[in-house]
Amino acid sequence: MNRAPGLDLLRAVAILWVMLFHAQLAGLVSDGNPVATYGWMGVDLFFALSGYLIGGQLFRPLAQGRAIDPGRFYVRRVLRTFPAYLAVVALYFAVPGFRENPAIQPLWQFLTFTENLFIDFYGGKAFSHVWSLCVEEQFYLLAPIAVWWLARRPKAWKAVTLCAAILLLGVALRSYLWLHDLAPIQGQDDGPGNFYQRYQELIYYPTWTRLDGLLGGVVLAQVATFQPALWSGVMARANLIGAAGLIGLAVSIWIFRDKTGFVATSIGFPVLSFSMAALVASAAGPAGFLGRYAVPGAGALAAMAYSLYLTHKQIFHLVHLLAAGRLDAHPAFALAVYTLAALCGGALLYWGVERPFLRLRERLPRTSHATGIESSSANMIARCSPRV
Repeated sequence: MNRAPGLDLLRAVAILWVMLFHAQLAGLVSDGNPVATYGWMGVDLFFALSGYLIGGQLFRPLAQGRAIDPGRFYVRRVLRTFPAYLAVVALYFAVPGFRENPAIQPLWQFLTFTENLFIDFYGGKAFSHVWSLCVEEQFYLLAPIAVWWLARRPKAWKAVTLCAAILLLGVALRSYLWLHDLAPIQGQDDGPGNFYQRYQELIYYPTWTRLDGLLGGVVLAQVATFQPALWSGVMARANLIGAAGLIGLAVSIWIFRDKTGFVATSIGFPVLSFSMAALVASAAGPAGFLGRYAVPGAGALAAMAYSLYLTHKQIFHLVHLLAAGRLDAHPAFALAVYTLAALCGGALLYWGVERPFLRLRERLPRTSHATGIESSSANMIARCSPRV
């Protein structure tokens, strides 16, 4: 199956950007580095990609005149995400020295993908970055139900209303939480219940405050699947839309200068989400600059992105222990060593655990197609990433 090089490029950029952000938190990159400082936005790029690709998988049967098959969807998701994740969770709890932080949430939260909902972030926690995987797993669980409901009596207004409600309720909920829970403790920077801790727990991690990130990608998938003429127009203007996405990203960075401020908290996330969605749209086809050429190495990084996401913070920690300060005098060389080690760790997990189960998933029986011609937009989504 062909891959979309533009989406591979965005996935590679997203994982490298997130790794750079965590390298800054680990002291490997200076605090003044602007690229690393906003590397957390790579997660929102992942969300936009997931919303587009997973939304396409769910919408495609409807475009072909078939009902969705939730059972097959869930089995594919389990084979895609569970094996590598559970292998890393096992290491965290069987080998405490593997942890980048001594403290960790209870095992049951990781096994139920609810770590993002119940985390006590005071002092930081090991494997806390799995919050974004929890958001996606909860999305995988609920999305087929939402699509099934919309497909019972399909009306365009129902989909538009649901998307608008998710967007507006997200803005309203974050605004309320900031004004009601965060504003009274502004300036409280230390001790349990400090401002930053509560921001992470109430705003940044919970699924219900971060659905904006997935929403932009889902809207793209709806357009690509059910509005082929409009999608063709989007593809024809890929460079213009990509430029709009970059401008939106610049605006998002400006808004998030005060990341935990009220304006950023209330409206910053939807601006960022739809900016990332614009970049995904620009990269989805070959008409634009992002999707026209295969960048060397991007495909390999994209393939390993999930394994890298799961392991890079722990590998940084292990290298720090082994180096014992010997790399501190050479920051550029140290960053290269840490990055190479993280790539090796991610490759080991990918080839040893993730890839074998992806091959098993590829052997699942395919559902029969309805008669008729499948839309070219649905074909496009199908080709984007067979590993999603």
